[in-house]
Amino acid sequence: MNVTFRQLQVFLAVVDTGSVSAAARRCHVTQPTVSMQLKELTEAVGMPLYEVVSKRLSLTAAGEELARTARAMSEEWAALGQRIDGLRGLTRGRLRVAVVSTAKYFMPRLLGGFCARYPEVDIALEVLNRDGVVQRLRENRDDLCIMSLPPQDLAIEQQSFLPNPLLLVAARNHPLASASSLPLSALVEERFILREPGSGTRLAGDAHFAAHGFRPRVRMELGSNEAIKQAVAGGLGLAVLSRHALGEHVADDGLVVLPVEHFPIHANWFIVSLQGKRRSPLAEAFLQYLADQREAGLRAGLVEGDVARGK
Repeated sequence: MNVTFRQLQVFLAVVDTGSVSAAARRCHVTQPTVSMQLKELTEAVGMPLYEVVSKRLSLTAAGEELARTARAMSEEWAALGQRIDGLRGLTRGRLRVAVVSTAKYFMPRLLGGFCARYPEVDIALEVLNRDGVVQRLRENRDDLCIMSLPPQDLAIEQQSFLPNPLLLVAARNHPLASASSLPLSALVEERFILREPGSGTRLAGDAHFAAHGFRPRVRMELGSNEAIKQAVAGGLGLAVLSRHALGEHVADDGLVVLPVEHFPIHANWFIVSLQGKRRSPLAEAFLQYLADQREAGLRAGLVEGDVARGK
């Protein structure tokens, strides 16, 4: 099979962007050039690699196999460049990190500190819902992923990273807002606004409620922490939210943390990658950076600061 590395790069650009025109812009070439590369690649493989239905590009089985192989080759080539730089005493390149949406409240600070230490590093940060992060993990798209509930159906390596306490919040003017303590049964008539099915917060909350024999009355499901906060502040119901999502001052958002038994839910953030994945030098440097920050007290600062903001 006579295929060039450049053809594979162009093919991956088409796969990632979903169109020939977008791939041409990414690769800084013309659309006819991309089309020609795809034609030659298809001829070399000997089978159709994709089809276009309703202006959307979909990979065939052969295309999916080629995409996996091309991505692995591209990652190995990039890792080689990083290893060569490492032999020269340099740390540079691109670090690819995928995080679930709630992690966006603290990961940029950590990545910013890492970039300050290694100014020649570029960061490719993907912020997605849990299903999106798990799919990228399945496809081995990133150096590492950050999530609160790692998948159970994949062979993975996971490392506990930070506490992720989940709190039960209500509107500041809610009738229960002034209570000093509440049994879970006091919420049996309350309506709940929950994250969408499949999110880490929702899965943890559902499991917690089920373990205590409580079934929340769900009024609404939303895919955004900010939308949930607004809905709760508007008096539409109660919600389970990560302490990291509650912002600097809970009261300023019109919210209050309810002192309910069995809360907070004690969850954690995890650093996750596929089992056996050979980490790039940058990924190893980032993991060491996180360990250094824990030793220096940054972890305590993040957690304690968020605890104070949750009160």
